[in-house]
Formats: sequence, C-alpha cells, structure tokens
Amino acid sequence: MTQLQFTLAPDPEDEAREKGRLMFAGPVTFVKGVVAMSGLPPADRIEVCFAGRSNVGKSSLINALTGRKTLARASNTPGRTQEINYFALGETRYMTDLPGYGYAEAPVATVRKWQELLKAYLAGRQTLRRAFVLIDARHGVKAVDEDILKLLDRSAVTFQAVLTKVDKINRAERDAVIEQVKGALAKHPAAYPELVVTSSEKGDGIETLRAIIATLE
Repeated sequence: MTQLQFTLAPDPEDEAREKGRLMFAGPVTFVKGVVAMSGLPPADRIEVCFAGRSNVGKSSLINALTGRKTLARASNTPGRTQEINYFALGETRYMTDLPGYGYAEAPVATVRKWQELLKAYLAGRQTLRRAFVLIDARHGVKAVDEDILKLLDRSAVTFQAVLTKVDKINRAERDAVIEQVKGALAKHPAAYPELVVTSSEKGDGIETLRAIIATLE
C-alpha cells in the first residue's frame, strides 16, 4: 500500500485567504455547551471540530482564529472543560471545541463520560467535515494522542494535524518535530496529508487555517 506523503500546508491563494478573513471577521457566536448527543444543534451546515490533549493551546488557537480574546475560555485547570462547545461562524459553519483529553487527574468516571460522548459525536455527526487535531510543537505526537487518532480512523473522520506553540521552539527543533509528526500520521488512514504549523501568539498559520475552514465543502 502506498503511503501518503505528508507536507506542510501551502500559503492560501488570495481568494481562499479573503474568504477565510471574511468568515472569521463576521459574526462568531457561542451557541451552547453539549453534554449528550441529544443536545446537539441541528445538522444543517458544515462542521469542523478541534481536538487536543489538555494544555495544548486549543482555546488560544480558537481565540486567535476568531480575533476574539475571550471566545474560548482557557481554564487554569487542564481537563476542566467537559462539554462539546459549539460556535457558529455566521450561518454557514459550526466550529466545535471538544473536551481536552489526557489529563491524568480527572476522575475516572468523568474521563469515561467524555470518551463516550466523543466517540458518539465523531461516529454520528454526518456534517462533520474535518477534525483538527492539535499537537504541541514542543512534544510532538505522544501516546495519548494516538488514542484520538485511532478513534478518528475508526470513525472515518478526516483529520488534519495542527502544530501549536511553534514560537516556543527553535528552527532545528521545529524541523525535528515536523518529521516526527509526519511519521506518526503515516500510520493513520484518516489523516489529511498537509500539516498546519501555528503560533497563536505570533499569528503563524492562522490565515492558512482560516482559509482551510472557509473553503471546505
């Protein structure tokens, strides 16, 4: 079987960049926090989700994408968010923030509840076009990430790896972690073959990610 060649996502074309800019400059609203499948809003538009282990910088990235500093709340206690948080991008997209995973101090019963909700959501949301799996550039893909990647494979949900906090490492470390991530993703059939490298603080990769979300069909 031929393996996909993983590359860095290219800079967006002008049209896609502008489409992304307009989408995220428009209304972005918090819809609801969902704790059970019965609470999901109507599946009437394209949906993307963000997943990542606790403390990977998910809230910071969502805030950077939307240009709103407090849209997604970063908790001082990793693993505290236990809901699927829904945000509407105008009338055409839902963006969901999934509960952080891999936080060892969360109660076992709580972790099981998150996992069950996550599995049900990923397997049963027909309008979900892509999952963005956030990987901390300081650490690369860890064992705890493999669980979510395998779940996405089984759910047949296309996922795209997004490296976060790239401003925290030097160029040599960046190149090394990119190669590590490429190697890890090569084992996963649901992986989209382009990586997005981001920094919420510096703005790296934000336009690219906006354009990807805005142009999904």
